[in-house]
Amino acid sequence: MFRLLEDVNVDWLAKRKIFLIFSSLLLLAGLASAVGRTLADKEPFNLGVDFRGGTLVTVDFKQRPAPEAIRDELAKTGLGDATIQPALDKDNQVLVKIAQQPGAGAPPGEPQAPTAQPAATAAAPSPQASAQPGAPPTAGAEAQVDPGQKKVRDALAAFGKEGKLSEGADWQIVGMEAVGPVAGRQLRNQAVTVTLLALVGILLYIAFRFEWTYGASAVITVFHDVLVTLAFFSIFQIEVNLTVVAALLTLVGFSVNDTIVTFDRVRENLRLRRRTSLYDITNEAINQTLSRTIITSGLVFLSVVALVFFGGEVLRPFSLALLIGVIFGSYSTIAISNPIMVWLQQRLERGTAAPTPAKPGGGPATRRAAAGARNARAAAR
Repeated sequence: MFRLLEDVNVDWLAKRKIFLIFSSLLLLAGLASAVGRTLADKEPFNLGVDFRGGTLVTVDFKQRPAPEAIRDELAKTGLGDATIQPALDKDNQVLVKIAQQPGAGAPPGEPQAPTAQPAATAAAPSPQASAQPGAPPTAGAEAQVDPGQKKVRDALAAFGKEGKLSEGADWQIVGMEAVGPVAGRQLRNQAVTVTLLALVGILLYIAFRFEWTYGASAVITVFHDVLVTLAFFSIFQIEVNLTVVAALLTLVGFSVNDTIVTFDRVRENLRLRRRTSLYDITNEAINQTLSRTIITSGLVFLSVVALVFFGGEVLRPFSLALLIGVIFGSYSTIAISNPIMVWLQQRLERGTAAPTPAKPGGGPATRRAAAGARNARAAAR
């Protein structure tokens, strides 16, 4: 089998305090960003249209104006916080993202009735996007997105005539998606529930397949990877949408897979060398699987980097979440999961060691207790 690195002999566990301090600083930075924005009456995360409700309008121009010019015109209609994203795959197409506008689905002066339509229905493109581009939306779509769409149309009127480009118009709306605020809350709650259920399933499987100490350290590692990724999203205010949730779930599987490979090598080495300390066996397992980790993570890293630079604005949050997750998922396998596993195993052996005095010649129980004590001392180095 091809190996990138040969005869690696690094004492990774001796550096565990440095790794834990580094990870703690990252998590504290993310927590400070989230708490600081909350105290300033701002959202801790830059939630996308899927979660906070709003409208996504896709506009096709005959001659695409500069994003700054579009933003200036939108600001004149009260949409100064709109996001303008030129499409990378189509030169003259622009994505306009606006937050939920007051008055959707209710006459002026009346309170807006919250919509309880399912997330899949609310997020589906309207008939305007799929059937007849540029045609007036249906009554259901109009009730959901009319205020925001009307403001967008008023702003874009500065760039010429609306209609079909094939008939000589200057621009046309070719796509429209809307999510109500109730649907957004449902999607957010479902995303959190799915992630927690995945972590519980991982804990049960690893506890059954190995030991509960291995399962607990794997779940702690997954929490670390997800929280570090979210910390970056909070600090740099990268948009969080449903594709980011998909990336986080992908990250969970990627991180656990890498961790289990190392744990499996630890278990194999324990069977082969029963008298060797767990500290030394874990270090050896990390060094033995380091080549595999670099090759696997490196190939995924190259693919994700290509997505970041060439995947377009729509996939940008997804690809950034994967990029951060791949880097810290590989890092946590070495720096988080194995030190925690050794620490938990050390505490377990200390708690179950028999406190009986040693006798001359010592029986099997005495030898097992002495071996456990050696492992605990070695793990504490």
